[in-house]
Amino acid sequence: MHMRDFSGNPAFISRQALGNILVVDEEQTARSLVGCHLLQGGFSVDFVESAAVAESAIRLALPDLLILDCKPLVQSGLGLIRKIRGAVRTRDIPIVMLSARGAERDKVLGLDAGADDYITKPFGHGELMARIRAVLRRRMPHIASEAIKVGTLTINPATYQVSAGSKPISLGPTDFRLLTFLMSHPERMYTRRQLLDEVWGDHAYVSERTVDVHILKLRSGLRDSGNHCRVETVRGGGYRFRGE
Repeated sequence: MHMRDFSGNPAFISRQALGNILVVDEEQTARSLVGCHLLQGGFSVDFVESAAVAESAIRLALPDLLILDCKPLVQSGLGLIRKIRGAVRTRDIPIVMLSARGAERDKVLGLDAGADDYITKPFGHGELMARIRAVLRRRMPHIASEAIKVGTLTINPATYQVSAGSKPISLGPTDFRLLTFLMSHPERMYTRRQLLDEVWGDHAYVSERTVDVHILKLRSGLRDSGNHCRVETVRGGGYRFRGE
């Protein structure tokens, strides 16, 4: 995972992250504090200093979650939320607001604009992670950290492990993300383009054939456990994961 500050500060690179979070905050000290919490929670982090720069970053690549620090609640931050919610490409991005202003009016303004949650400072690591996980469970369950179990098959995004009963299954990073997404949405069919957007990212310049290749690899990895047939092909459509 990484922590990357677009103001020019060095990046920290480590293991595979649960997901990428974009933090909008004008103060470097606050960015570093929030970043440490998020890294400890298993996420990678990008920082920008303003709503305008955040718009540019989101145009380049969709984050898995946006954290917006408003000091105080200003129209640029509220306007960014409204723009995100008003566009088809970005409307499902989970948004969490941070603020030292705890008045009910401020919370109502943020939530009415489209934020999923509003956290008042000061807050601890445990509260921040719990609120983020709750938002991700509602909006994007495939990148929440809780383990998912279907039959004998269990996948744990937090530990990056897959097992069938007590037997571990080895999968590459892309195949792991693909399985996590499919298991999070059992019985629902996804086209190749939808899977590319959800698993590779909506700015991934790869062909739809790439999905077929990774489905074959995923089935191969699951074959010995007897779960490979859960990843089904929908003729003329795409793929789905068969639940119980």
